[in-house]
Amino acid sequence: MSGTTELSCRCGETKASLKGKPILSTECLCSDCQRAGSILGSLDGAQAVLDERKATRFVLFRKDRVRCRQGQKNLREHRLQPDSKTRRVVATCCNTPMFLDFTQGHWLSVYGNLWSAETLPPLNLRTMTNDAPEGVELPDDVPNLEAHNLRFFIRLIVAWVAMGFRTPVVDYVQGELHIS
Repeated sequence: MSGTTELSCRCGETKASLKGKPILSTECLCSDCQRAGSILGSLDGAQAVLDERKATRFVLFRKDRVRCRQGQKNLREHRLQPDSKTRRVVATCCNTPMFLDFTQGHWLSVYGNLWSAETLPPLNLRTMTNDAPEGVELPDDVPNLEAHNLRFFIRLIVAWVAMGFRTPVVDYVQGELHIS
């Protein structure tokens, strides 16, 4: 996966290009991702981002390697709190969640459901499993981390070093997602 990956929203009106290998492929079980996944999944015609365990699949890429090629006019952000540094970006043409942007970070967490099952990068780990809903049993196919650990942060730091410690701004999101 060293070339370019082309992804699109469900209807195909919004398209993104991802260059190179991902930093990490993960499932997040944090309470914020569960809450946001429930909200985004309730949008008109939206596809669920939460799996049966209430995990959200993400593939993390350097911000400087992600481009919106088409449909920027459709991109809107949703923040769980108005002052949150984390925003989830949705293509409003078909209410497809596209990525999570930690605005002070150097990476984007691209929603895993943008890939087909055959092309989705293999899962490296699950994180924030301490927030898993009661009764959820996690498979032991990858490490199940209670919180972000050193391994997780080392991958992010290695990517940041390769970027020359830059933190690009994603400036092509066109405003807020209005959820009623």
